[in-house]
Amino acid sequence: MNEFAQLTAIKASDETVLKSLYVNNYYKTEKYILDNNGSVDQAKDIYQEAFIVVWRNIQLDKFNPENESALVGYLYQVARNKWINYLNSSHFKKNTKLTDLEYRLPEEVADEEDNSFIANVKKQFEVLGENCRELLTRFYYQNESMKTIAGIFNWTEATARNNKYRCLQQLRELIKNQIRN
Repeated sequence: MNEFAQLTAIKASDETVLKSLYVNNYYKTEKYILDNNGSVDQAKDIYQEAFIVVWRNIQLDKFNPENESALVGYLYQVARNKWINYLNSSHFKKNTKLTDLEYRLPEEVADEEDNSFIANVKKQFEVLGENCRELLTRFYYQNESMKTIAGIFNWTEATARNNKYRCLQQLRELIKNQIRN
């Protein structure tokens, strides 16, 4: 069925076409969400919401395909954007501000080792690049927002969040490597 006939059938709420569109395109959205910190249930919810948005936009003539694969791409993009919005929402984010000395080792490490661990964290923190040290200091110790930090570094907020994550991962790896040695 060509794109025009498919859109006409969707506007007419043809169950067969709607079911086919739904079933044949779900797997791609599910894979994307599972690859990006989601669950199967979340993938189902997001996909259903996206499908309804696309269906409604077709009904209201807000979607005009440019090629044969535009509908499938549009459905995927709406689902992807909904997932990204969810990841950026307060429901997903659970950032906790760290104060000096709040970082703890796993329970199996005795209390007397805390001081040496903290000294190691500080030592490894100094090994990080200057941008990472500044970014983490501004976020965790000075409690600056990602928007403020992004402005200081001339980044987007998304870039600032990604860089914060990368810097933390780098610090964790440095600490792990030091503990192993």
